[in-house]
Amino acid sequence: MSPNSHSDGIIEDLRYVPLTYNNAESQTSALRLILTLFPDWEHAEGNVEFVRFTDGITNTLLKAVKRRPGYTEEQIDNEAVLLRAYGKGTEILIDRESEIRIHWLLWTLVDTLIGEATSHSLLSQHNLAPPLLARFHNGLLYRFIQGRVCSSEDLTREAIWRGVARRLGEWHAVLPIVSAGPKAAVQDDHREIHLPDSSPKPLPSLKTINAITPGRPTPNIWTVMQKWIFALPAETDAEKQRRSRLQKELERTVKELGDTPGLGKDGLIFGHCDLLSGNVIIQPHATCTTSTPAIETVKFIDYEYATPSPAAFDIANHFAEWGGFECDFTVLPTRSQRRGFLREYLASYNKHLDRGPVADSEADRLFAEVDLFRGIPGFYWGIWALIQATISQIDFDYAAYAEVRLGEYWAWRAEINGSREKEGKEKPLRERRWAQEA
Repeated sequence: MSPNSHSDGIIEDLRYVPLTYNNAESQTSALRLILTLFPDWEHAEGNVEFVRFTDGITNTLLKAVKRRPGYTEEQIDNEAVLLRAYGKGTEILIDRESEIRIHWLLWTLVDTLIGEATSHSLLSQHNLAPPLLARFHNGLLYRFIQGRVCSSEDLTREAIWRGVARRLGEWHAVLPIVSAGPKAAVQDDHREIHLPDSSPKPLPSLKTINAITPGRPTPNIWTVMQKWIFALPAETDAEKQRRSRLQKELERTVKELGDTPGLGKDGLIFGHCDLLSGNVIIQPHATCTTSTPAIETVKFIDYEYATPSPAAFDIANHFAEWGGFECDFTVLPTRSQRRGFLREYLASYNKHLDRGPVADSEADRLFAEVDLFRGIPGFYWGIWALIQATISQIDFDYAAYAEVRLGEYWAWRAEINGSREKEGKEKPLRERRWAQEA
């Protein structure tokens, strides 16, 4: 399905604030944006305060609150706003207009896409995204979701991972595949990539990028990686060799896994593709509840990497996030935990598609698919980190992170092709943990 018929309208309908967030003048520039959106906040009683979130390594995220006298914390949070400023240079990695359309779709599930009756039903039942309020030159403003941000340790708790499995099953079941369609494939042929210390170079056309998966909805997880490889610096011989090697690996992997049968139409669902702990919000418990629920209710935020993908990729990617940015492989889900997660996920997926109970064969098949995809998130985020190392102003060692994540891919590759065993090398920690039963 292509949103082209209304996508321009979505961007135009969303209020645009012609201002820029400046990290060097964070308080001043953020306040200017908020007061433009809510002029009454300037003169009404109570201070405007900002809380900076530090869970991500791509963007700047601030929570703006108006501390009106006599308001409870819940009342203050009900009108709180999130300000998300894009990381410098991240347009190389992320299609920001596509992100806005996805957020809008999740919020409204517009009737032009999936039918008016279904739209209203899903709005009331699912509430998959907070309302978008406005966009500005380098970011978005949207309503705050009440709840507690997960830590990577939280993801390993059964009450949390079962809640994530349920929500992810719902996502994959109810969200339609959003494709740019053939119209977009011939646009933007003269875009340029601007990387530090290098002259601008033309980015290949979308038609060239999309050629990695002919006949498939685009963008998708494979075309995203193709775009990123094209964007890698290639000034030195070492950089050229690295990019050539990664290109060959992408083509090899797409040939092996690109047509893997799986959930969704043609083996694709609409994936979140960035379910790290900071993007999972644990919902508040009802005020009348005194006990902790066996399964927590969670919501997902931040949809900038959302794209059609195999369900197995989205799930394997989430499992990798149990280790956090430190990539602690000792806490990754064991085989028994993965089975429990996948059964919970499939029960939710089937429920939202009005299907019957989960069959053992269905669970076994998805378990095998996730196992097969376990190394691909490392390839995906490894390429991403190589680009971030050249553009980001965030205090994070992207170069070291790239080596760790790509190392996950190389370890997986050596395991599935038998080269590690043939060479008599010890099985890496991540692969040992992945094979652990309990």
